[in-house]
Amino acid sequence: MSKSKLQSKTRAQNSSPSSVASQNQWPFDKYKLYSQAVQSADGDVEFFANTYKELRGRAGRVLREDFCGTFMLSCEWVKMHRENRAYGIDIDREPIDYGNKNYLPKLSESQQSRLSIIEKSVLDNSLPRVDISVAMNFSYFLFKERNLLKAYFTNVYEHLHRDGIFILDIFGGTQCHQAIQDRTEKGKFVYYWDQKGFDPITGYADFSIHFKVGKKKYNDVFTYDWRMWSIPEVRDILLEVGFKMFTPIGKALLAMAPGMENSHGPKLVNPACLGSPTLLELGRAQI
Repeated sequence: MSKSKLQSKTRAQNSSPSSVASQNQWPFDKYKLYSQAVQSADGDVEFFANTYKELRGRAGRVLREDFCGTFMLSCEWVKMHRENRAYGIDIDREPIDYGNKNYLPKLSESQQSRLSIIEKSVLDNSLPRVDISVAMNFSYFLFKERNLLKAYFTNVYEHLHRDGIFILDIFGGTQCHQAIQDRTEKGKFVYYWDQKGFDPITGYADFSIHFKVGKKKYNDVFTYDWRMWSIPEVRDILLEVGFKMFTPIGKALLAMAPGMENSHGPKLVNPACLGSPTLLELGRAQI
């Protein structure tokens, strides 16, 4: 399948998070609650910077945030250092507009000048080359077909600098294949992560985020129609594309992984971490 056909096929779904209603249809700020419930942008960008420096021995300055939504990570990245530049990639206008209204004005003029939001598919072949590409919150799970996921990983690889790295997260474990609803108190609201169902034949799964504000619960504020890619499947495609380093690291142990900069091939730091959300680091092959 040609790159143009791949882009056309995925244009309607290439954004994160998914939503069943626009922001103004809820009696609360759904993006604010989302960020408070599941995001820690300042900690994430610190990890990106530290990981790149540990692996490459120098600072990485250019970040690409795929499926950027409200582009919180990109904002935090340009705030981190006066030489940092960020590119946020997404095709969903609503979260981009939200970020333009709520996050962009909080940046200084210099910081704003180093942030670019590109309203294109992550499969587009005209995206800028960067030091670090990231795909967070399992956003690439929207690619349900192997050839689409491989096309995406290929695009990432081809737009990394020679010593660039690709960071993405993944979750798995037996509990992720069961219908279950997690409830988390978040101060003035309650956050629900609803695993509605999983098809073991196709690997397809449906998830939703609900919020309870005051005494009322609002269902399906965000919805996700994904394929649950396994770590071996993701690893195999990445290696086919050309990535040479594959390092699963449980988030609680990220700073404790020894010898990452000398790693060659698969390396599992702690198998016990794979039952919970796990972050994968991929370093592009040296050419």
